[in-house]
Amino acid sequence: MADKSAKIQKIRLDKLDQTGTRIESAEDYDRRLGKLQKELLRIQQTYWHEKRRAIIVFEGWDAGGKGGAIRRMSEPLDPRGFHVWPISAPTAEEQGKHYLYRFWTKLPAAGTFAIFDRSWYGRVLVERVEKLASKDQWKRAYDEINEFERLMTDDGVRVVKLFLHITPEEQLERFRERLGNPYKRWKLTEEDLRNRSRWDDYVKAAEAMFEKTSTPNAPWHAIPANSKWFARLQVLEIVTKALKEGVTISPPPIDANVARIAAETLGVPVGTEG
Repeated sequence: MADKSAKIQKIRLDKLDQTGTRIESAEDYDRRLGKLQKELLRIQQTYWHEKRRAIIVFEGWDAGGKGGAIRRMSEPLDPRGFHVWPISAPTAEEQGKHYLYRFWTKLPAAGTFAIFDRSWYGRVLVERVEKLASKDQWKRAYDEINEFERLMTDDGVRVVKLFLHITPEEQLERFRERLGNPYKRWKLTEEDLRNRSRWDDYVKAAEAMFEKTSTPNAPWHAIPANSKWFARLQVLEIVTKALKEGVTISPPPIDANVARIAAETLGVPVGTEG
């Protein structure tokens, strides 16, 4: 588990290096991606058999690549062992309850992953910037979120938090691409275009979020994401490293009774270990 005394590094989005993210070739990308995906599948199998739980949170800019990263991460996984939760505006019923209520109902069952495409951090990001929450509400939310995550990690849940950062120039190019592609136009909304005009406000809110809610048990990882290939590999590297920390992902020995019955009924001798 994370070192509770570890110092949390300050995150400044304009300091992230977007220039050193080049992947040499498609072959290099595919090779590295396949290796990480295979490792994540083994981790998932371990979590399933040992009834461990994990939460993976994705935040970041509109068109930042969250969906593409989630697809590459979930491609190799057994679909019975994870659930992706795309988070949008709360319903009328949810608005009448504490904002964390709808996330409590989506926490992972034993042996599974819960992947959040946006999350409870909306309270201190979009709700703060767009004044959908009062100043008292979003300022109070930092402590509420930290306590929410502490309850989960104290109960054995691994929490991995990822923020995919792109530059305004890269976002503009991706918006143009979406407008020109009839199969991607649905991804671009009026809200996406309006939010762009408040870029500096969102940077201020995101950096305050990092400072207030990056904790030793659930630190933030900010990823330079102008290069989609680089960002996807970074996501998988961070997630696999965090989930396997202190966890043995080697396959368990075969059950002795299963080996005995297989030998008796199938005529297949199976060696046992341990």
